[in-house]
Order: sequence, then C-alpha cells, then structure tokens
Amino acid sequence: MSGDKEEASSFGILRIYDDPEERRNKPESSGIFSQRKPQAQSQWGGMYGTPQWALQGLDRSERQTGWLSEAETGEAAEFSPSSQPGSKFGQRGPSPPPSEEVWSFLRAVPPVADEVVRQRTPRESWKVGKLCHGKKVYSTAISSSTHHVYTCGHGYIKVWDESALHAWNKGPQAQVIFQGHQSCVLTCKLFPDEQSLITAGLSRTLTLWDLASTPRIRAQLASTGPMCHSLAISSNAQICLACFSGFVEIWDLRNQILIRKHEVPEYGSRCVDIAGNKFWTGGEDTNLYSWDLRSYQKLQQHSLHHEILSITHDPSEEWILVGLRTSDVIILHTHRKEKFKAIIQKYIHHHNLKFASCGSYFVTTMDESIHCLAAPSLQRLFQVEESTDILCCDVSSDNQYLVTGSKNSATVYQLLY
Repeated sequence: MSGDKEEASSFGILRIYDDPEERRNKPESSGIFSQRKPQAQSQWGGMYGTPQWALQGLDRSERQTGWLSEAETGEAAEFSPSSQPGSKFGQRGPSPPPSEEVWSFLRAVPPVADEVVRQRTPRESWKVGKLCHGKKVYSTAISSSTHHVYTCGHGYIKVWDESALHAWNKGPQAQVIFQGHQSCVLTCKLFPDEQSLITAGLSRTLTLWDLASTPRIRAQLASTGPMCHSLAISSNAQICLACFSGFVEIWDLRNQILIRKHEVPEYGSRCVDIAGNKFWTGGEDTNLYSWDLRSYQKLQQHSLHHEILSITHDPSEEWILVGLRTSDVIILHTHRKEKFKAIIQKYIHHHNLKFASCGSYFVTTMDESIHCLAAPSLQRLFQVEESTDILCCDVSSDNQYLVTGSKNSATVYQLLY
C-alpha cells in the first residue's frame, strides 16, 4: 500500500510555557492542548476526547474533575442520537458511558500525592565539566552504568571517565585513533545494555565496539554508501538502521548481516528512527515518512513544509518527535492520528532531540540554546545558552547527566531535581 500524505496544517498547535500559572490561566481557545479534534483520541477511549499529552499534563485534581464532569453528562448523552451506533453499516459507534458503579468507584478513589502521580523532572542544570575533544564533536554518548562519555569526530573517538565529567582540563581515559582522511565518525548509538557502541560516518563501514576501559572493535560491517548521516537501534538491539542519501540499510546485529537496502527519497534521508515495527525518515525535502519494518511499504507521508533535522521517540515508543529547521517540534503518535506542533519559529542550523529514559522530559538543542521541556505539559524546566553551536547531545539513562558536543569540546551538565 502507498502511504497517505497529510498536510502540516492539520496539526494541533501547542505552546511551550515557562510558568505553571501561565498554562493554567490560558483561555481555552488560546493554546495548550485545547484542540479537541475527532482524530485526537486518547488511550482512555473516545468519550474523553483529550489528547494523551494533554491528559498527562493535567494534575490529578484536574484529571478527576474531567472524569466527573463527563459522568454528569453521561446519562443525558446515553439516549442522545450521537451516542447510538453509526448510521452507516459497519461504522463503529462511540463507546457507551461507564455505569454508575464505575463512576461511584472513581468518586471514591482517594487523592494521590502529586509526587506519586508525576514522574520526576529536573528543576535546573549545573555545568560541572568540559571535555576537550580537540576537534568538532559530531556525536556523543554517555553510559549510566560507568558514567563514561564517548565523544566522536574526525580522526578519533575519546573515552572520558566519571572523574573527567567534573573537571575542566582533564585528559581522556582512552583514545582510539583512525587512519585516513575518511575516518570521520558522524553518528554513534549506545546499545540498550550500554555494553556496546555502534559508529558510522565517512568510512563506508558500521563499526561495532565492545566497551571496556578502552573500546575494542568487535565487528566492521561493510556498508554500501559513502556517508552515513544517522543511526537507529531497535529497543531489543537486534536491528540497526543506517541512513544514507537515498536509502536506509537494515542490519541484523545479532548475525551481523545486511537484511535489506531500502530505497527512500534522496532528499528525505538525513535522519532515521525506529519505534516498534515502524521506522521513520526525513530530511531536506520537508516530508516525514513512516515505513513498515516487516513489509517495507510506506505507511504515511507528512508534509511539514520545513527541513527535518532530527527524529527521536519516547521510551514507550508511542510518540515520535521531529525537530525542524524552524526550531518547531512535531509530535506524532506512532499508531493513532494524533499529531501536534510545538511552535517556536526561529530559523536554526542545528536541532537535536533526546528523550529522557524516564519519559517525563526531553531535551532539545537549537544552535547555541538548550531547552529542557517537561512531557507532556511542555513546561520549560530550564534553558541554557552555550557560546557555540551545539552539534549533538545525549542524556544518561539514569537521568543524572546531560552532555552536549560542539566546536571542539563537549560540555557536561548535572541535572538537579
């Protein structure tokens, strides 16, 4: 099947805000999660009609109020024409309202403290160290088990131990030097178990590393393209996607074999990500494509009207985030038709996105700026300005450190809660 093309104009508009009071006082028509379109149905079912990001953004009292207000109108709606099955044969009707017993149970649920309902989010960051890589840091990764940082660029990979993270001029623990002018590493991904790393760039190979005190090459996979722009690894570490101009290589990491060289639009292949049985590509042609990992058919095509610079997903693999040249962030559900745009509207050269493993916040870097945003409320938790453009970033899986790579060094931030 060929994918359906959808225009960006159909996206709900979201607003990033700094003060919780700012969001609470916004009129219903002005912004945050106020769109209640039919396609924006949440996991709670059709009757609630609130996008999942909106529902999770409310505190518990607001959620309970929403449930009870729906219940009050439930009896009247039960016999209304809109609550009956669809008039067309085979059309699915809305779910019937819950019974009075269910609502009695919901009313009897005791209040739960906010700290139990909400995932922890950082309140600020503290710049604790600088890693002097010496050349541009095109990609970086940080392990939570050892708190080792890997900085990648032209000519070498450097490994920094935890003591270097809290220093400003300490040398690396180890360094792997490459030979040849095509030895530039443009992208790297840490495996979910954090025991292995995969790198790619200009060398026409994907390199698998065993991580010890010094990274050791486990395997080199011969790729078919001259420049790998980005990598993605499945959550079970069995599949790796390598994105080249005009195609994506799909690798079986366990057996170290190339499964397929999958053609994609030449100018729609700057970045790639994988979530479940789908993968996503995008680039200069301003379209976001989703593909079935089993049939390799195109599922959808979203016209975003601006160049795509980054793609990532949340830990549940239910939401895809897309960073645009305009610094706007697109938020899409991987299975349902929920789709939103967080408006920033600032033309930038570099846009990176990284979701925290806890799922309660994500980091977006836009040129020299770092923004940490709560999910799903989009409250700005903190903002930091650096002196040069940020080329890459990573957050440790224990949510303790944020690392950014730039012109000739990486900067380490400790996240404070």
